[in-house]
Amino acid sequence: MENSELELITNLKNEKTRELAFQSLVKLYQERLYWHIRKIVMDHDDADDVLQNTFIKVWRSIDKFREESTIYTWLYRIATNESITFINSNKRRSLVPMNETSEFLMNNLTSDPYFEGDEIQLRLQQAILRLPEKQRIVFNMKYYEEMKYEEMSQVLDTSVGALKASFHHAAKKIEEYLKNRD
Repeated sequence: MENSELELITNLKNEKTRELAFQSLVKLYQERLYWHIRKIVMDHDDADDVLQNTFIKVWRSIDKFREESTIYTWLYRIATNESITFINSNKRRSLVPMNETSEFLMNNLTSDPYFEGDEIQLRLQQAILRLPEKQRIVFNMKYYEEMKYEEMSQVLDTSVGALKASFHHAAKKIEEYLKNRD
């Protein structure tokens, strides 16, 4: 860990400096976390809600951070789990069958007034949304966030080999979907 990260963690765990350190943490990571969450939940307003829940959870559990990973990895793990929890609770509330998650997220994407992609980006997102949840998350982390497999392994608590396989399968399915749409 870098000195600046160690200093941030120390300040987060100190009652006297916690608020200022937390503001720094939010400023440092909110945009990256927002886009990570947005690629999972697909809707701007939902992503904002999940981001807020993520930072609330971080604030409440900062004393439990064991420093076994970087703070970035810990934040991504919380954001990923909060995103999945959000999707699952919305599916239950709207009575969406578990196997129709991609349709639920597709509706989020196409009804989001903040989606500014062109036809090609929309088709790519549609292909990604058809992936199983784990493959979708792995693909987004690798393709969009250019996260290393080792970091993903810590965030998702999965082996590097399993992540490589998930990414490979996801890429093949996306390629197949896009080929069949031409």
